[in-house]
Amino acid sequence: MKQLVLLGGGHAHLAVLKDLAERPLEGWQVLLVTPFRRQIYSGMLPGWVAGHYAIDDCAIALDTLAKRARIEISLTACTGLNLSANTVACTDGTTVHFDLLSIDTGPEPALGNLPGALEHALPIRPIEGFVAAWPVLVKRIVAQSNSFELAVLGAGAAGVELALAIHRRALTEGWSHVRITLIGSDALPLEGVAGRARLDLARLLAQRSIRWIGERRAMRIAPKQIEFEQGASVEFDACIALTGAAAPSWPRTAGMATDACGFIRVASTLQATLHPHILAAGDVAAYENPRPKSGVFAVRAGPVLAKNLRALCEGEPPQPWSPQQRALYLISTGDQQAVAAWGRWSWRGAWVWRWKDRIDRQFVAGFGADHARGEKDKT
Repeated sequence: MKQLVLLGGGHAHLAVLKDLAERPLEGWQVLLVTPFRRQIYSGMLPGWVAGHYAIDDCAIALDTLAKRARIEISLTACTGLNLSANTVACTDGTTVHFDLLSIDTGPEPALGNLPGALEHALPIRPIEGFVAAWPVLVKRIVAQSNSFELAVLGAGAAGVELALAIHRRALTEGWSHVRITLIGSDALPLEGVAGRARLDLARLLAQRSIRWIGERRAMRIAPKQIEFEQGASVEFDACIALTGAAAPSWPRTAGMATDACGFIRVASTLQATLHPHILAAGDVAAYENPRPKSGVFAVRAGPVLAKNLRALCEGEPPQPWSPQQRALYLISTGDQQAVAAWGRWSWRGAWVWRWKDRIDRQFVAGFGADHARGEKDKT
């Protein structure tokens, strides 16, 4: 029997698992390879930090989805590919054969070229690592009586949301000694987003006494300070790093076609440029029409990936896909309000938060998660 291997538990593979649960593949065995039993939905992570959600509200059970789809799950990660033998080498020492491979592992934290980052900063990825480390950081904050300097390095949408979420948590928990600094490489926060929203968020940061430092590129992270290519260093008690997405090394090492950053080049059908029996989607992929590394495009790619995997398994031609040109950004501001940014237009208010909250909850619930709001795991 031929084997389809789903490598990674990212957003696009959720749609594949849902499709397989509705209609199994005839004559194919399917294996999901992922290091985690669940996916923490990144769009709700700032809400968990702020205290609006329990972690279970944000979690999609991959093992449950695999069971519904009647496929096996292997809780391990990829360390390399052998493209001549069509095998995946895994961290647990096993080797997995595939006839068709789909890759949706997500990115790695872009910290490899920043000396000291892995030792002295807390990366946001993998998200499970951050989820485990955040309660430990909370205990440090509570235990320290004098000023606690918290640096957030990286001012894209995720960095801005996290800084505002921590500010909200500090207000509700009485952490008056916490001082937050948000640091980015552009003049304004919200890197990668155009228009008025950037000015609006800069003003909001100032209103909430979140220190903004722009036009800085980190050169090194020491035990208690960030050093920059230009400008004075910034001291911290804790540093959270959200410096963008990096590609895993194994696609390029295996001989796959990649872009300059190491992400897997795919055609409009999501098939790898040099290896049509391998597909990739989400942040690990470099689309034919380049798009930002955003969960929006990973989610949109999911149904296309599911359809094309099924087509290839059934001997049918896969269909091309062109990602949307523009994405709607819904950026939470920590206080159950949010900003909507569409091109150069932006809106802010409690209604935007309710809109975002409804979309996020419906997305998670769509994969069978019980997202009743609870009080557990809010640390």
